[in-house]
Amino acid sequence: MIDPMRVLLVDDQDLVRAGFRMILSVEPEIEVVGEAADGEKAIELALALRPDVVLMDVQMPGMDGISATQRIVMEDAGKVVILTTFDRDDYLFESLGAGASGFLLKNTAPEDLVEAIQVVHSGHALLAPEVTRRVIKRFTGKGERVYRPDLLAELTEREREVLGLIARGLTNTEIASQLYVGEATVKTHVSRVLLKLGLRDRVQAVVFAYECGLVTPGDDPTG
Repeated sequence: MIDPMRVLLVDDQDLVRAGFRMILSVEPEIEVVGEAADGEKAIELALALRPDVVLMDVQMPGMDGISATQRIVMEDAGKVVILTTFDRDDYLFESLGAGASGFLLKNTAPEDLVEAIQVVHSGHALLAPEVTRRVIKRFTGKGERVYRPDLLAELTEREREVLGLIARGLTNTEIASQLYVGEATVKTHVSRVLLKLGLRDRVQAVVFAYECGLVTPGDDPTG
């Protein structure tokens, strides 16, 4: 039997934590191992429990979620997904700078939250479609190419299609629906794309897709 993914919930609002706990409680492959209402308690529990994934709020009394994320990542005490109500650039880029593996808004669909935990647990990064364009603007606006566009030729036609959909902010579930294939097939394609292009995660894949011209800044990343 495969061990469940162990998740720590961090939010100063009891109702929010209860809502996330309810969503995750019906997922057999996920176990909520602890809850914290502030950054300091989050660090304490992360060091003690060593969860696989931490769902972290940003604005909390005392130590905020970004500072807590930096410490948790530094101590290798879990991968962090930032969950916030506030769609702000400073939160987004400070979170990524602190080492967060994911950034989602709290109005994300339950199935997308579950998928985010799975994606981050597997070692990849995940951004909400709503913030993808801003990441592109930040990383490509400097006029410097970080990746080798010629590597695009290494991909099959289907892998290029998957890369384009990743760049538009689609989740694995949404890509599977659009391509009429299973989610496991999409995960295989994503892994091959990252391996062939020498990329670490989906964030780098998004930047690569824009830099090589597979997707243009005028496209709508939400599809």
